[in-house]
Amino acid sequence: EPAELRRYVYDTAAMLIASGLDPDRCILFRQSDVREHTELCWLLASVTAHGDLNRMHQFKEKSARQRELVSAGLFLYPVLQAADVLAYRADEVPVGDDQRQHLELTRDVAERFNSRYGDTFVVPEADIPKVAARVMDLQEPTRKMSKSIESPQGTVLMLDDPKAIEKKVKRAVTDNEAVVRYDPAAKPGVSNLLGILAAATGEDPVALAERYEQYGPLKADTAQAVIALLEPIQARYRELMADPGEVQAVAAKGAAKARALAAPTLERARERLGLLPR
Repeated sequence: EPAELRRYVYDTAAMLIASGLDPDRCILFRQSDVREHTELCWLLASVTAHGDLNRMHQFKEKSARQRELVSAGLFLYPVLQAADVLAYRADEVPVGDDQRQHLELTRDVAERFNSRYGDTFVVPEADIPKVAARVMDLQEPTRKMSKSIESPQGTVLMLDDPKAIEKKVKRAVTDNEAVVRYDPAAKPGVSNLLGILAAATGEDPVALAERYEQYGPLKADTAQAVIALLEPIQARYRELMADPGEVQAVAAKGAAKARALAAPTLERARERLGLLPR
């Protein structure tokens, strides 16, 4: 519903600020406030192969879950993601491992456009974290943890209260081997817990595994580490939600900065394609 979507966008902006992103050092904006994204998406679609989009893993997974309409917007979403990146001439893009394929598409689209119409876009590199690059569902550790999949006990939300987090982590699926070892292929549940603990503490998951002989203490420490990590974020989020004007001001300021950066890139692409000046 539109009202729910507006609340979600606002909550997301507040969460980003609460997570420690400094609006004075980075640009925070709502994508819908920068129309250059959608126009550039359409231009990039002209050099994007239907077959490439049809092979995107996330499109296959999400379209398979749709009970009614599978929209063209869902199909073209990776092109919009490419526009999100290419509009700002980014050299590196920090992403999780699940976005590797989408960034490869972005690179292909940029290279194809540059090859056909001349040097226009920077071809970006992926910056994928070495630890917890793909956080898995606590109940189904072979599947990515996702807010878009109904898995209440398998997904830890940033605003979950400490008791809920502790309960979810302690009920996390492991295995029957009763040996703590970091081995994502053979022990996905245990390795997922070690990855989460490593990401929350800044340590190495292999080294962490050597400290535990049983799953219980590992789960307890992982839960506490996640709670400690989220506590200051949740506190800052509550402050921001009490003052909606601050978030709106940050978003408006960020949109102006973003448009100033994206507009020249869009005009360069239009010029290369031979479109008339505005």
